Amino acid sequence: MKELIEYILQFGNLNGQQINLIQKKATEIQLHKDSYFSEAGKTPSQVGFIIEGVIRGCYYNNKGEEITRCFVSENSLVVDYVNFEANTSSSEYLQACTDCKLIVFSKQNWEELSHTIVGWDAIKNKMVQSCMYQKSRKGPVVSQDATTRYLAFLENYPSLSNRVLLAHVASYLGVTQQSLSRIRNNIR
Repeated sequence: MKELIEYILQFGNLNGQQINLIQKKATEIQLHKDSYFSEAGKTPSQVGFIIEGVIRGCYYNNKGEEITRCFVSENSLVVDYVNFEANTSSSEYLQACTDCKLIVFSKQNWEELSHTIVGWDAIKNKMVQSCMYQKSRKGPVVSQDATTRYLAFLENYPSLSNRVLLAHVASYLGVTQQSLSRIRNNIR
């Protein structure tokens, strides 16, 4: 819980009573590898904060191929926020790449914080903006060659290459697993 509070306090000030309320509204959960935090076709119902582990955002394209859009790791929020806020069904999956430990807020508890804590909306908006910026900034640039995209992946996600499946990294980079293996061998 300490990690979550430290994260939140980067975005605004809270007193002890407000921090206690946040801790009471949160629940710690375990999410096993390959389990879903949220699923396509369902309305996202919770906001998570990753203490340990990696979650990936993925979807299926019109050819039925699984595409990894992003990776989210420790000390980050994880949520399909647009659909969470709009109460609409998601078009993507948030799936655990590793066993994960998360602190989660139900939709009701997340909204209660807005009604109870003065200034929570400003803090929440800054956290969500940071989360959205990280996801968009770290996406591979399709116009770059595959080696450059892989090197950018290693720079943006230095601890992930040995923690997530090669298939997920290849999908994220928009290359085949064989191509990624060749790239990795050429870099060594």
